[in-house]
Amino acid sequence: MSDGSKKVTNDNTSEEPESRTARFRRRMREWQIHQHAARGLAYGVGSGAVSLLILWTQTRY
Repeated sequence: MSDGSKKVTNDNTSEEPESRTARFRRRMREWQIHQHAARGLAYGVGSGAVSLLILWTQTRY
């Protein structure tokens, strides 16, 4: 049963500040995820453009 208090608890976070190496590792991991997503997006757009170019060429000749 809730007592109505507004205490914020973050069970997944520690009380200690993040170290420089931990922060660096986290940022590199996030950067890699962004790079992977950007490459996937570019690949999808490029693939779609090639498909449209082939379709256009086939309809012209």
